[in-house]
Amino acid sequence: MASGSRRGGDFYGASPYRSRDGLSTRQSASSDEIQLQIDPMTGDLDEEVTGLRKQVRQLRNVAQEIQSEAKFQNNFLNELQMTLIKAQAGVKNNMRRLNKRIIQQGSNHVVHVVVFALVCFTVVYFWSKFSQR
Repeated sequence: MASGSRRGGDFYGASPYRSRDGLSTRQSASSDEIQLQIDPMTGDLDEEVTGLRKQVRQLRNVAQEIQSEAKFQNNFLNELQMTLIKAQAGVKNNMRRLNKRIIQQGSNHVVHVVVFALVCFTVVYFWSKFSQR
């Protein structure tokens, strides 16, 4: 019999990985380790080993799927990052060109805005004078 205290037929801290034929697992102090306790009187060890192999194979398949998905996500993020870098470079280039245009024709725009404001002010002034009569 392996070490461990029994109470009412169960081990302290028994995990949900308990088989029907006397093989059970317990979490140890380290989260990476699992302790197995085998009662040779009640279980067929070959069946238990076969069951454990199936579980290990399933876990390996799940781990491989997770690895595959992680690689796909990483590639997707890399492509997205490259797209964003290209878009940022395009926006920066367009802003540089726009700033050059504003500097080249900025004085004309300021004159046009001032003339437009004076015309609007004059129209509103005369409209208010004529509407009071």
